[in-house]
Amino acid sequence: MCFLLTVFFSESQMIMNNFHELQSKQDEENFLKEFSANSDVAVQAYVCAVEMKQAEYAINPISKLKIFNKTKKKLALLIKDHPNNIHLRYVRLLLQEKTPAILGYKDNIVEDTRFLKNEIKNNNISKEFQTFIESNTSI
Repeated sequence: MCFLLTVFFSESQMIMNNFHELQSKQDEENFLKEFSANSDVAVQAYVCAVEMKQAEYAINPISKLKIFNKTKKKLALLIKDHPNNIHLRYVRLLLQEKTPAILGYKDNIVEDTRFLKNEIKNNNISKEFQTFIESNTSI
């Protein structure tokens, strides 16, 4: 059992590291090719974030908004089905804090902040993940 937990956390940690190291459109496309088919909910959190970022590359504002809204709905459904997944909550907080206010995607900042602070307080998050959370969000 411990071995399985170590493998799980190692995979999540690797994907989180990969996500935070993305520096170009090509890196993002490679990330999506590699991880989009992965059914792990934690992985899908980061896939959603990268998919949402793809809106930056659309030329047409309507296309940008479609990409944004589609990904926002996908992430919301994942969180509805897995409300205690720390990666989903982290990614949503990260996205909501970084998204321009004009898009109105700020509804869950307080909820996700409270959730993540509680998980940190209860030591349910690795120190490395805590560092990512604290350096990339308002926590």
